[in-house]
Amino acid sequence: MKLRQKPEDFQVEEITDVVPGNTGEFAFYKLVKTGWTTPDALAIIRRKWNIHHRRISYGGLKDRHAITSQYFSIFRGPPQDLEHLRFQVKYLGQLVEPYTSTNIRSNRFTVVMRDMSLREAEAAAQVADSEVAAIGYPNYFDDQRFGSVGEESAFIAKYMLQANWEGALWQALAAPYEYDRAADKRLKQLLRTHWGQWTSLRELLPRSHARSLVCYLADHPQDYKGAVARLRPELKGLYVAAYQSWLWNQTLAVWLKQSVAASDLVTLRTKHGDWPAPRRVPDSLLSHWTAGRLPLPCSRLKPHGHEWWLPLLQQVLHHEGLTLERLKIPGLDRPFFPKGERAVSVRPTQLRWNIADDELQCGQVKLVLEFELPRGCYATMLVKRLMAGVSTPGTPRK
Repeated sequence: MKLRQKPEDFQVEEITDVVPGNTGEFAFYKLVKTGWTTPDALAIIRRKWNIHHRRISYGGLKDRHAITSQYFSIFRGPPQDLEHLRFQVKYLGQLVEPYTSTNIRSNRFTVVMRDMSLREAEAAAQVADSEVAAIGYPNYFDDQRFGSVGEESAFIAKYMLQANWEGALWQALAAPYEYDRAADKRLKQLLRTHWGQWTSLRELLPRSHARSLVCYLADHPQDYKGAVARLRPELKGLYVAAYQSWLWNQTLAVWLKQSVAASDLVTLRTKHGDWPAPRRVPDSLLSHWTAGRLPLPCSRLKPHGHEWWLPLLQQVLHHEGLTLERLKIPGLDRPFFPKGERAVSVRPTQLRWNIADDELQCGQVKLVLEFELPRGCYATMLVKRLMAGVSTPGTPRK
């Protein structure tokens, strides 16, 4: 199966009930983009309009490899549109409050799964109609959440929790990532080659955020903590979110492995872990599965001791050499692990599918999916759930 062979193969539309007007200090915009992350597009907008990052508020992060539409607001932003090579900004009006994630009602997806045999497509559609329609799938964070995680699954926030400031900085500035552009690859190669030679690097690097940190280190050669503190706030937030989300995934996975028979589990394969998913859920677990919520691990979480998820979370943290109390980056007020919770499972609504000839692969078919998900849920996990339910040739499905 192939995904995202064309930009239009993966489309996401943010749905909101917000209606802009003519009053309020927050300008409201629609952003349509292709091939850009949300932070990258907003960074261009900030530079074009000379806007401080604290004036911008948006609902969620949208995929790089997709055609996406979403909304954002700018405090006292310009009432105008903006055209760029890969995105367009449309001014919609004014709001009295900033636009945030709480304003997202849902996300509407169109996803094309290509290069499938007819048998595979029909089996995946059957999983959608029976298993997914009946119980949904685990609400794991998917690979997009872990874009800041390097090739060796090194979590920058874990280095920060350990006060390994040089390791955190190296991962943030020099570690290679799958989607690095050519300019980023050249910059990172310079950093890896001359790491620690800050005065020389200051002359070698082009103007960039990395160079500003190198300039700081040229004057303060051993103050890696100070350099980490000077990383862009949005980047540090992404590092914390990635590790916190991975810990959350691990907690849910432990619960499913301990509570559901192995014969009723399939495996969802991702770049940073393989996660179990149930084909059916025992009656004894249904209340937790359908309505249960798992907290995001953080030091401000104060359990009473009888929560069903507490032993699971403690098991995961112990394996990482952590406790809830230690989920606090030493010596830094920012970033911090935010408090929150997330539904254990998700069930797509308005799920429809269609099988047609794949015009890109001769003799193969494509499965076109349309559905809606609550904010924060991953359509790619639905795709992985459908494919996990498809048996390999010659192997009957149980």
